[in-house]
Order: sequence, then C-alpha cells, then structure tokens
Amino acid sequence: MIYPFKAGAAVLVLAACAGAQAQVAGTFSARFGVTRIMPDTTSGNLSEPSFPGTKISVSDATQVSGGVNYMLTDNISLDLPLALPFKHKFYGDGAIDGVGQLGKVKVLPATLFVQYRFLEANAAFRPYVGLGVTYAKFFKNRTTATLTGLTGGGPDHPTTAKMDNKFALTPQIGFIYNINERWFVNASYYKSFLKTKAHLSTGQSISVKLNPDVVSFDIGYKF
Repeated sequence: MIYPFKAGAAVLVLAACAGAQAQVAGTFSARFGVTRIMPDTTSGNLSEPSFPGTKISVSDATQVSGGVNYMLTDNISLDLPLALPFKHKFYGDGAIDGVGQLGKVKVLPATLFVQYRFLEANAAFRPYVGLGVTYAKFFKNRTTATLTGLTGGGPDHPTTAKMDNKFALTPQIGFIYNINERWFVNASYYKSFLKTKAHLSTGQSISVKLNPDVVSFDIGYKF
C-alpha cells in the first residue's frame, strides 16, 4: 500500500512558502493518484451443506485513481473519485482457514461525496469532511479448484460464484494543500459500510460485511 500521509507531509514541507489559489464557488479541479482499499471483513457462515464455521477473508487492493471536484460555494463541494477496477482475492477463513485462495473478483466502487471545507477560500491548507453514497459493482468473479472441492463440485462441474452489487454509506475526512496557484495535494481517508452476499452455483451462499477502509493520495490541478 502507498501511505499518503507520509508522502503528503513531505510535499507540505517542500511547498510551505508557495502561494495559493482561492477555492471559491465555481472552481473545478481534477486529480490523479493512487487508492488502496482495505476490507475490514466480517464473514458469515457458508450455508449448508458445508463445514460448520466455513468463512472467507478478503485481500486488500491498490489501484491507479483520481477524481473531479466542483465547488458549489466557498466551503461546500461535490466530489467524484474515479479509479480503475480493484482486484480482490478471497481466502478460506474460520473452519477452513489455511486452505488458500477460493476465488477473486473485480469491483468498481462509484462514490459521490458532498464535502465541507474548513477555513477561508484563500487558505493554502484546507481540511474537509465529506459524506457520500457508494455503489459497488462486482464483476468477473473467478473461483478456484479449492472452492470446487470444498463445495462438492468436480472438474466437469466447477463451482462458480456471483456477488450482489450494493449501495453503502461512506463518511470521509481529508485535506487539500495548494502547492501553487494551480497545483495541489489531496489526501483522504474514508470508510464504506458495505455488506454483500456471494451466491454459488451449488445453491449455497455466504453474507459478508466488507466495510473497507480506503486511503487515497492525489496530485491535482485547478481550472
């Protein structure tokens, strides 16, 4: 994972004497950077027939990202993070901890934030809070022979999986620091309260709270 706050601190030191462009109503900006999604997984049990306590864990994922922002007023903005699809792997947990990878999935989370930026519009450093709604679209589910074996499938009938697309509430904190009149640094942390369900071709299913922690670091440009 790329941890943005250490990198952001270095940029702040280098840019301490730089001027700032006011973030006033009507300002539009775009940014480019990296985002890491870290699921805080709480798994339910795989439905019968299965070993009691059959659960899953989900890996972290990092992806190239960015976003666009529009200032509605000097303090309130709309923010839309953008990213390529994230790739997460699923592993056995609970009673099947240690069996290895069970599958993988791509997810494209789309979030629209309403942000409130503190301090004056011409301040170089502006912390903010945000609240957004996330729609998580899961696709390209792939499973392994391990999952097939655990669920009673075979080479001719491998077990497949499909995950439900879901909405989630997403609070956010972050900051903007203006390097000069056009360029700025953006760093943010947010958490999506996301719960979904995986459906297997065997008729079994498993519910899982992903509740991912998300960290982003970007370099942006104001138009």
